[in-house]
Amino acid sequence: MLLADPQAYRRSSLQLIPAFYRRRMNDILDTCEIALGRWLIGALLNMIGVTLLTVVGLWILRVPLIFANAILAGLLNLIPNIGPAVSVIPPMAIALLDSPWKATLVVMLYIIIQQIETAVIMPYLMAHQVSLLPAITLLAQGFFLTFFGFGGLILALPLAVVGQVLIKEILIRDILDIWDNPPPLKPVTDQPSLLTSETLPEHNPRNNHQ
Repeated sequence: MLLADPQAYRRSSLQLIPAFYRRRMNDILDTCEIALGRWLIGALLNMIGVTLLTVVGLWILRVPLIFANAILAGLLNLIPNIGPAVSVIPPMAIALLDSPWKATLVVMLYIIIQQIETAVIMPYLMAHQVSLLPAITLLAQGFFLTFFGFGGLILALPLAVVGQVLIKEILIRDILDIWDNPPPLKPVTDQPSLLTSETLPEHNPRNNHQ
């Protein structure tokens, strides 16, 4: 239902924003959309790269079901850190039917592919798309996995991308940056004294006798 007419839900959400900030929030939502598009393109290209490397590696090792395992590795690679560890289980189990050394070679193959993906493919793609710090990625995955299960783990990275844009645009640019040059504080001596002639009671000689 959301995908059928997203603009209607977007307009309704903007009505919840104060009137003076709606145009700015609309621009921020456009920035979130661009960031998600760039992340999705980078993730798809990264998935294709991992799939091709897995096809070549499994073909060299003569492991059955090459394309099925390669596609699984590419799809699970969309879930960093956890997906690659899960994707190695099916081809390792299949290779173990032949011999233990072939299963060991499969594990080594997946480790090499992940090193290439982490050190070469992903940094190159994300440098031209979006950048997420590794610690932020792990924290987002742990948070969404804890509260929303496996489905939250799948959505952790795109939601982290949106959260990064919101923090950058709203918290940093619209709030913190305007505090760059705060107005100077007045000296203490400029403050009016609490004890002045206006606040002191008038002296009356009769008070001394009373």
